[in-house]
Amino acid sequence: MAEGLVDMAEGLVDGRAPRTALVDGSKPPPERSGHSFGQLTAVADAVLYEGYLLYPYRRSSPKNRARWQFGVLFPRDWVEADGPVRPGVSGSADSWYQQTECLVRVHRPGAVLRVRVRYLQMQHKQVEDPDRRPVESLTCDDGTVHLTFEEAVPREADLTVALAEGEHTFPVGSPAGATAATLSSGACRVVRRREEVRASTTVVVERFGEGLLRLRVRTAHEGQTADPHAPRDRALRHALIATHTLLGAEDAEFVSLIDPGPALQEAVRSCRNDFTFPVLGGASPADAPADGSVSALLLSSPIILPDHPQVAPESPGDLHDAGEIDEILTLRTMLLTDEEKREARATDPRAAEILDRVDTMPPEVFGRLHGAIRSLKPVADRPAWWQEDAEEGLSPATDTVLVDGVRVGGGSAVRLRPRGRGADAQDMFLAGRTATVAAVFHDVDGSTHLAVTVDDDPAAELHGWYGRFHYFRPDEVEPLGGTDVPDPAAAKEPPTGPTPSEA
Repeated sequence: MAEGLVDMAEGLVDGRAPRTALVDGSKPPPERSGHSFGQLTAVADAVLYEGYLLYPYRRSSPKNRARWQFGVLFPRDWVEADGPVRPGVSGSADSWYQQTECLVRVHRPGAVLRVRVRYLQMQHKQVEDPDRRPVESLTCDDGTVHLTFEEAVPREADLTVALAEGEHTFPVGSPAGATAATLSSGACRVVRRREEVRASTTVVVERFGEGLLRLRVRTAHEGQTADPHAPRDRALRHALIATHTLLGAEDAEFVSLIDPGPALQEAVRSCRNDFTFPVLGGASPADAPADGSVSALLLSSPIILPDHPQVAPESPGDLHDAGEIDEILTLRTMLLTDEEKREARATDPRAAEILDRVDTMPPEVFGRLHGAIRSLKPVADRPAWWQEDAEEGLSPATDTVLVDGVRVGGGSAVRLRPRGRGADAQDMFLAGRTATVAAVFHDVDGSTHLAVTVDDDPAAELHGWYGRFHYFRPDEVEPLGGTDVPDPAAAKEPPTGPTPSEA
């Protein structure tokens, strides 16, 4: 299927967030070649608008009453009203700060670092009747419906500094504001109000070794709330939403925290990332370097992504739901009733844009959403068993595979050792855990995967019952116990010794 982000999420390709001036009124510095953020724009926009408005894009939908779950930075007194927050590796938990740490290889003196912090600022859209009284909804003379709802405005702040030891702090907040627009009837209007967002970002550069620096980027909310026990939807008016950071380097490169290479593994483990997950940006290299992956671009996201995330070329635009498949979500949107579409259009301008794009999508564009083959070996390279009805000779529950000289299959005890390069980010959290193999599966490209349940997972038995497994390659597990499971092929061979009657 054509997914918005290859393997992970879908993103904007036709609705770029406008760049804004810094809060002091100055314009962001021009981007120099070598650390342009152009290659990351679509992916970063997918992060920015993830969960902005979920299908079916209507105000009345229950899930659109609990929006914005990633990268939200609230006033500290509101977040810690019931105790300190516990840091995590991604931003699905509310916090008052976000910290990124990574390693940078400097190639020559004069290296430059560019930092861009992006987030959404909530604004309340209030519909008013001819007497300027707030109302929940209003229908104009032309039949257009307007609904009171919460919107958001994209914000950016930039800093460019020499990549040398030191500390730099710059403001990333946004002032309060209000705008009013008269509706087509001439008597009614829509008023949009924004509360002040107070925040700053501090960049610290430390020498970590010869030609190696450790970079820390910490964005923190600096405001306070009038009521630390206020409901979340009210506290959101003062929050940074979907906060993430783009980093670019000239004459330097960022080291992958997923695939750092053997020499830098210990150094990478010393990096502390709170409520964010840094990954390399830009195009993926054709050949993985032996000494670890590097890039002049880095995206520190509250959503877990792989290194070098890319937007699928088949995705025609944003759907604000990166975990969905474009084709399914587009089909569902097409099936909305006329009344549901009217409500969606009245809910938010971005919902109206999605409906317009879906309603006018050409057949050839929709056809591309049905699927895309990105890698498949030629027929001559396929394994001999890959043929029609080949599944008849396979038995996932009893098949086995050799791992370090030990035959592993259903019931085997293993320790999980996900590989660094190319490993799924979720699998990396299971490194070192013990698991039990449930089955051995073969793919059409000839690869083998072990389906396992994690031993200390309290729902392991339930997962095994309905077939929800984690999947690892044979070289990503370590057999425990050192004993083979029975080889079904050997069991089928005729005995070579005396039969019981002869004995």
